[in-house]
Amino acid sequence: MNTPALARTQPHRQGTAEGRDEAWLCPEISVVVPTWRRPAMLERCLTALVRQTLAPARYEIVVCDDGPDEATRSLVERVADAHRARGLQVRYVPVTATQGPAGARNAGWRAARAETIAFTDDDTIPDVRWLEAGLRAMADGASAASGAIEVPLPERPTDYEYDASGLARAEFATANVFVRRDALIAVDGFDERFTSAWREDSDLQFSLLAAGRRIVSAPEALVVHPVRPARWGVSLSQQRKSAFEALLYRKHPGLYRQRIASTPPLGYYASTAAALTAIASALAHATAIAGIGALVWLVLTLRFFLLRMRGRSLAPAHVAEMAATSVLIPFLSIYWRLRGAIRYRTWFL
Repeated sequence: MNTPALARTQPHRQGTAEGRDEAWLCPEISVVVPTWRRPAMLERCLTALVRQTLAPARYEIVVCDDGPDEATRSLVERVADAHRARGLQVRYVPVTATQGPAGARNAGWRAARAETIAFTDDDTIPDVRWLEAGLRAMADGASAASGAIEVPLPERPTDYEYDASGLARAEFATANVFVRRDALIAVDGFDERFTSAWREDSDLQFSLLAAGRRIVSAPEALVVHPVRPARWGVSLSQQRKSAFEALLYRKHPGLYRQRIASTPPLGYYASTAAALTAIASALAHATAIAGIGALVWLVLTLRFFLLRMRGRSLAPAHVAEMAATSVLIPFLSIYWRLRGAIRYRTWFL
């Protein structure tokens, strides 16, 4: 089932020579699922999607493969074959142009046939009533609806697990949102400059609000989002996301300050400045100033470490990871923050 990424099939009317029911070619809602080389997780998501209480002919599933590979294609085709007789359409869309979740979602909703698009991720488990609840929330003419996300956590999560649970508190996250096609067209969909899974959903939300579109809450439309296993030190690579904060700020400065951050990370700046002062002073043989700078840096770093450890896992490997990464995170975060400000030409400190 090799559907071109940007193709949109026009619905046939009843009584045409093709003889197919219009609902088959034009479902009520399309589910767009971007994926990248993790067929096991995708299979779990698809298993939940094909069990929706919504009638099979009323929805379709569009899987957007951001790194086209045979394992993912075979999985989607196998699921499609298993459910075709029920009237459920499951389609595979290889994404070979702009990479990243924003580009994949654009390919998906443009290939979709319905006028309402439901977005989720390949590592979620949608509730069986997810689509029905989303459609109810949109029934009064809203342009978009934000569903509920549940992130199961152990009693003492790791820092990474707790950070991932922020999805459950997000106003608008593409792991669970519903958007009208006309609203997506009005804002030109997702900004594909967001090449990582970070802030592309906030950008869409802010663009819809700036265009005067109404977004409602859909608390009964639930997806479960288990936390994926992560490699040691994953928080270091995540600092790259700070560059996309600058892009979001440049596009929507007012909404960014109002809904995300009103002040810069002063602790990171203070820690970095103290460390640089200590190093520069040591090189200049200003021992007293170097000592004061080193002490200030140590106190700020210890405070950061203790804040990250509050209520978190006390496993030795995790404690060691928190200690090591607490030393490096402020430097990396400020580096990527300033790099984003320069790249996107915005005063973002």
